[in-house]
Amino acid sequence: MEEINPKETTRAYAFETWTKAPMPMVTFFKTLDVSRLIKVSRSKGLKFNMLMCWCIGKAATSIEEFYVLPVAGKLVRYDTIAVNTIVANKTGEVSSCDIPFSNDLAVFNTDYLRLTSQVAETCENHDLADSMVIGTSALVQYDIDGAVGMYSGIFNNPFMIWGRYRKGWFKTTLSVSFQFHHTQMDGAHAARFLDLLQKEIHAL
Repeated sequence: MEEINPKETTRAYAFETWTKAPMPMVTFFKTLDVSRLIKVSRSKGLKFNMLMCWCIGKAATSIEEFYVLPVAGKLVRYDTIAVNTIVANKTGEVSSCDIPFSNDLAVFNTDYLRLTSQVAETCENHDLADSMVIGTSALVQYDIDGAVGMYSGIFNNPFMIWGRYRKGWFKTTLSVSFQFHHTQMDGAHAARFLDLLQKEIHAL
């Protein structure tokens, strides 16, 4: 990763406008059709959450803005993307686990299983400081439509939250919320990401 001059990027105006804004985060809501994801999960014996995280990473790598993030008043460009997941550890609490994204689903799955097991056992967070991390939180026991107000003033990373998927007659849907820092991307980039996420799910 490296610090870059905002004036030499497409985010120059956004950096000036939003970096010091008291509330620079924007949240979009979307209902995804996850029928294909459920089918692949069951037929291949793969975890639903792992597949969601992989699709999120796959969609994000297609959008240049995901590689740039405001950090401590500076604009930083990353070479790689990771997807974070929250892990229930052996003490009954939760820990954070960053999974390096790989276009190869088998490689990502291996890393996901290894790292989440490690974090659950050690109760120690696994952080990838050199990657642009997309945060996720899966509250699969609960019916929720999304969440807002995740901004802490420190964690500027994009963040996705979802709850329990809902089975219908013809498809299974999942409501997600996607929060992003306006310095990093505009609404059009975020909407495109969510559309790409749906396409990646269909293409599994």
